[in-house]
Amino acid sequence: MKPVLRWLALLAIALLALQLFFVTRIAVMARLDPQSTAFQRSEAWRVLREKGRLPWRQRWVPYAQISDKLKQAVIASEDDGFSNHDGVDWDALEKAWQKNARAQAQAAKTQAARKPGATAISSKPAVRAPKVVGGSTITQQLAKNLFLSGERTLLRKGQEFVLTLLLEALLDKQRILEIYLNSVEWGEGVFGAEAAAQHYFRKPAAALNAYEAARLAVMLPRPKYFEKLPNSSYLAERAQHIAGRLGSAELP
Repeated sequence: MKPVLRWLALLAIALLALQLFFVTRIAVMARLDPQSTAFQRSEAWRVLREKGRLPWRQRWVPYAQISDKLKQAVIASEDDGFSNHDGVDWDALEKAWQKNARAQAQAAKTQAARKPGATAISSKPAVRAPKVVGGSTITQQLAKNLFLSGERTLLRKGQEFVLTLLLEALLDKQRILEIYLNSVEWGEGVFGAEAAAQHYFRKPAAALNAYEAARLAVMLPRPKYFEKLPNSSYLAERAQHIAGRLGSAELP
């Protein structure tokens, strides 16, 4: 029994040390801009392995040098309660869980309806796994990008919640949004608002108009996908919708 207790104690100490490390890193970010994120380092390694070179666009700009329209567009598109919640939008999270549960149930029902061994059915394509909806806030996305891997496990999700609360406790909303907009991915090797504005519109992030800001915001869930489809009708229509909602987006 003693060896088990000893290992549990060591595990608890290790977890505590890890959280203290995160606290220190986040506290430093109140004054110093992060040089890179865990997601960026992972992407850099992937691109370098696949292409043998590292095309990289990123240039940090202060909060005041990012168009308010882009800030509003990202909030309207990604997290309309950003300025008021504590880092987690519990209502959106509950809706996401319900949607995922319905999708899983429908997938299981469809799979069960396919009787194995029937030749007429065996030729049908396999049931695709339902898309998982996350309901993540801007702060949660930042927590994941800054520190965590892309794997989907309960342990990683639990750590994401802890980091989200730490970010909200140690940084103000403006700083959280500033770090997010300077580090989020907007295409293959394109990170941050300034690089995205230059890459897509050949202008600084401070000069983006409402529609340009909305297009960038709409790209965020799938930036590399939309980078290859600049004439996407969905992208254009969704951008028009988000551009019309900028006035209702509350800035921190």
